[in-house]
Amino acid sequence: MKGTTSAIGRNRGVAPKASFQGRLALSLGITVAFVLVEAAAGLFANSLALLTDAAHNLTDVLALALTWYALRVQRRPAGAMNTYGNHRAGILVALVNSTTLVLISLGVFYEAYRRLLAPSEVVPQVLVLVGTLAVIVNLTTALLIRRRGETDLNVRAAFLHLMGDVASTAAAVVAGVFIYFTGANWLDSMASVFIGLLILYNAWGIVRESVSILLEFTPRDVDMNRMVGDMLRIEGVQGVHDLHVWSLTKNLRTMSAHVLTDDVSLSAGSRIQQELNALLAVQYGITHATLQLECANCGPEGLYCGLEGSDDVHAHH
Repeated sequence: MKGTTSAIGRNRGVAPKASFQGRLALSLGITVAFVLVEAAAGLFANSLALLTDAAHNLTDVLALALTWYALRVQRRPAGAMNTYGNHRAGILVALVNSTTLVLISLGVFYEAYRRLLAPSEVVPQVLVLVGTLAVIVNLTTALLIRRRGETDLNVRAAFLHLMGDVASTAAAVVAGVFIYFTGANWLDSMASVFIGLLILYNAWGIVRESVSILLEFTPRDVDMNRMVGDMLRIEGVQGVHDLHVWSLTKNLRTMSAHVLTDDVSLSAGSRIQQELNALLAVQYGITHATLQLECANCGPEGLYCGLEGSDDVHAHH
């Protein structure tokens, strides 16, 4: 009966994943088609804002393609060579996507500076028309993947790519309207600077979060002192040391710790572990905890023990 229930749970999970990958593929197709249109319009209108956004959209193509591929890789089962599975494939893709955005921002700043020194004449009608179309296309593709981006850093990076396009093309449309009425062609370059700053801001957050996960930093919303205090309030827990908390992905957290107890029976130790696992899952979102029970006063006392076996590298709790 248990096996049947598990099979049903797995089957229920296949449809949503397949459905999302279909929406992702649709977003990819729409974006590819629009990149060609926007690049041609940018060349015709001599608009740096449109060309910048077309380049940004081109990275969206790469971002969506890598996101789609990472989702496929993540579904592969764990094995002897990858005992944790392939969950971090999405984190690597998020890092690649966000780093690409940072490099594009730097290129945009350089080109905008060059054009501010020697403004080029822009065709504002084309800028407004294509920019408006771009807002609609980018918003549509972003909404197709929005919900999954709330829990998946990889998808979130792709979503920010698209939402950055929505804001940047809106800025290009505003610039086109002002250029039409004032003839101030330098506004096109200023719109590009705004686009670059927006891209850089969004990208930096993803880079920082991706790196912190890959370097196995403690999740920022986990207060280690509070967590240890909560653990010590469990009946039978005398102390905690060799504590490590890290993330495999944005929402998949894991932990290992040595828990000091009295010399208790196996059944009593199992009860302690169950209560600790429930606490960690409910209060801190840690659903995979490896807890090693030890008799009090038989092991090292440092809360955070270095893996190299040296003396404690952090202050004693």
